[in-house]
Amino acid sequence: MKKVSADFQVFVKPVGSLCNMACQYCYYLKSSSLYPGERHACMTEKLLEQYIVQHINASSGPTIFFSWHGGEPTMAGLQYFERIVEIQRKHQPEDSRIVNGLQTNGTLLDDNWCRFLAAENFMVGISIDGPEDLHSVYRGSKVGHPGFKETMRGYELLKLHGVSCEILCVVNAVNVEQPLRVYRFFKDLQCEFISFLPLVERRTSGWNAVTESSTSAKAFGRFLCAIFDEWKAMDIGTVKIQIFEEALRTAFDLEHTICIFKETCGGVPVVEHNGDFYSCDHYVDSQHLIGNIGQTSLVELLESRRQEVFGLEKLYLMPLFCLNCEVRSMCNGGCPKDRFIKTPKGEPGLNYLCEGYKLFFKHCKPFVEEVAEVWRSGQMV
Repeated sequence: MKKVSADFQVFVKPVGSLCNMACQYCYYLKSSSLYPGERHACMTEKLLEQYIVQHINASSGPTIFFSWHGGEPTMAGLQYFERIVEIQRKHQPEDSRIVNGLQTNGTLLDDNWCRFLAAENFMVGISIDGPEDLHSVYRGSKVGHPGFKETMRGYELLKLHGVSCEILCVVNAVNVEQPLRVYRFFKDLQCEFISFLPLVERRTSGWNAVTESSTSAKAFGRFLCAIFDEWKAMDIGTVKIQIFEEALRTAFDLEHTICIFKETCGGVPVVEHNGDFYSCDHYVDSQHLIGNIGQTSLVELLESRRQEVFGLEKLYLMPLFCLNCEVRSMCNGGCPKDRFIKTPKGEPGLNYLCEGYKLFFKHCKPFVEEVAEVWRSGQMV
């Protein structure tokens, strides 16, 4: 049976873009326009089982990883996820391990949910943008209140039940100005894993390239530098911050684990509630609809020529300015969705966040090189 030749991670959308929140910066809500009249659609059990079987068959390693995203995937209900685990067990190969990841706003979690997530060893990403006043700037529910207390209740329940969880913080125009306040708030929550996701919302018209809620590139770089300095001084070994971990991978000549910093992309596609397969979570549109798992196997879709070209364009369309950059190995031009400004010489395709990435990666590079030197000398255990 044919396996996928490269690592992959599929973002499965069991309820599509359906969500109980109405966050101002949510990029996925627009995907609902692709499925008019299906506001409350949910992946059928038949299609769910078909997907799970295809995903297991496509996986080549001993660990098979599923990623459940939305919208808000918990809107499918606890029984739905209990059924997911039952189907996975039914088809799980011997000598393999299945791991599930769930991305949530946390507002719908209760004791029953958290007992289940703990028992089934789910890894949970929960979206928190900082203390209440910062979290609530752009996040809000459909009934008019921010939902911060509900999110924090969900987070505390996850911790109480021993669920492995990571905080995903969207860095926007407001919280980017208070890096240490944001970071220390997360440390007070005793969070061990943090990802900082820069908000870049591109305008289709107007004098400014991005919306007012977007972070500026330089501010994002300063944000990362400030947190890095405190992390380096106080928190190495106790807090893992994704972008710092990625920078340090270059010290050990390891490939990046997250798609935005890899040389090529295409390994993190989306499967929508009806089985439609899209190239990427940020490219869910008619142009990037590759096929449907009901007609074409997941292996074929992942290794299709169109998906391959989508992934290679990240490398082949990189400006010369990036190819010659001293920190290229740390970012590889960043995410293609953000490559919409020009280089100093007028080349198209420079990442909007370039100034910030360069500021941060040059700031942390001496430490990365020091780690590399210690590792190569054999002093690192």
